Amino acid sequence: MKLFEQAQLPSSSTDSQTLLLPNDADPRTADLTGVHTVVLHFPSFTDGRAFSQAFLLRRRLGFTGTIRATGDVLVDQLVQMARTGFTEAVLADGQSLAVGQRLLDQANATYQGDAVAPQPRFASLSTLEAA
Repeated sequence: MKLFEQAQLPSSSTDSQTLLLPNDADPRTADLTGVHTVVLHFPSFTDGRAFSQAFLLRRRLGFTGTIRATGDVLVDQLVQMARTGFTEAVLADGQSLAVGQRLLDQANATYQGDAVAPQPRFASLSTLEAA
C-alpha cells in the first residue's frame, strides 16, 4: 500500500479517470468505465462505510485499479484498509508515514481470506502438506 501525507496528494486526484465516490454511495451503481482510481472518503475515523465500499469494488465488482483512502485516515486503520482492497492512503494530519509503513510491514500475512487474497491461509497450507 502506498502512503501519502496530505501535502503529497497524487496529481491524478482530479483527472477524468478518477472517480470520487461519496461514502454514502453504493459502488454497485457507479459507472467504472475508464476509471483507474476510485477515491473513498473517511469523514471521521469512526465512519467505516468506505471499508465496505472498497470490499464491494474489489470482490463483487472486480475493480483492479487504485482505491485511495482520504479524510480522517489514521495509521491504525491501514492494515484493515489493505485487507479490504485499498492500495493508497492519504494520512490525516499528525499521522506518521514511518509508523504507518512499519505497521503495514509487520502485518504481511493473515490467516483469514480478505478482499485481496480471498483464499484463507489454511487452504493453501493444506495443499502444500498434501504434496
